[in-house]
Amino acid sequence: MSRLHPTWGKNQEKICPWHRLLIAVSWLILLIGWLSWGSASASPLAQRLAQFPDWQTKPAVTTATGEILYPEWFAGNWMLTSTLVDLQAPLAPEVTTPGYETNRQFLNRPIRCQVRFVAQNALNRRRSLLPVLSLPTQSLVKVHIVADRAYNGLNLAQAYLGDQVWRVWVDPRDATRLITKFRDNRKLFSTVISQTTEQPDDSHFLASELFQQFLQNPQRPVKNEVETTTSYTYHPNGQITADQITAVYLTPPHPKAYLSGDRPVALYRYRLELTPIKG
Repeated sequence: MSRLHPTWGKNQEKICPWHRLLIAVSWLILLIGWLSWGSASASPLAQRLAQFPDWQTKPAVTTATGEILYPEWFAGNWMLTSTLVDLQAPLAPEVTTPGYETNRQFLNRPIRCQVRFVAQNALNRRRSLLPVLSLPTQSLVKVHIVADRAYNGLNLAQAYLGDQVWRVWVDPRDATRLITKFRDNRKLFSTVISQTTEQPDDSHFLASELFQQFLQNPQRPVKNEVETTTSYTYHPNGQITADQITAVYLTPPHPKAYLSGDRPVALYRYRLELTPIKG
């Protein structure tokens, strides 16, 4: 799941929490929560999470080549409970984002919506409107699980913004780009530009994605980068919890981008719980 820049509202004075939208994302969009460190603590991404809020650079990620592939225990429909548990402005007061103080209203406030993770081949057929074929060798093929970015992004966006959000879909020309259209005809383009994953053992999974976000707004277009770094833990009862940090980075032509460089100007930490939906 992805998250959006927190400064994108109807104008710069009335700020809406756009960083909460997923890409899917994700990411996202889009999935996040409470980290059980255990054996995952030795991995680079776990070390990055442990250094919060002392982040001086962007994550060490590689160019995105497609969807993040999740462990099979992600497959299915989930009730997501996402809670903002901390927020930091590392470069304040020299560099800040307009929506930072407004987002304090979501501190320790659980937000709930449904999300799902599906087999990659089924999702690709659904996007292309082709029928899902049953092949005799299907059981011998490894199933790749991916986030349903459009479904997750729409549900999470509406959980925060209500009917301001009209539609969310994956660009048919670029599977790394999620498009959100609002009822006032503005569009938000959220494109995965780099990513990395780690799976230190059977019950832990870590992922980091860097998104380029562009709000198509006639009055004032906005462009920035947003990182989502997450550590997931799978529990014996079937629940998934995770620890996620969303970081906002300024990019040119923002007048203060040269001051921040690769350092984040806003950091948001979330606790996430995913409870399986039966039936």
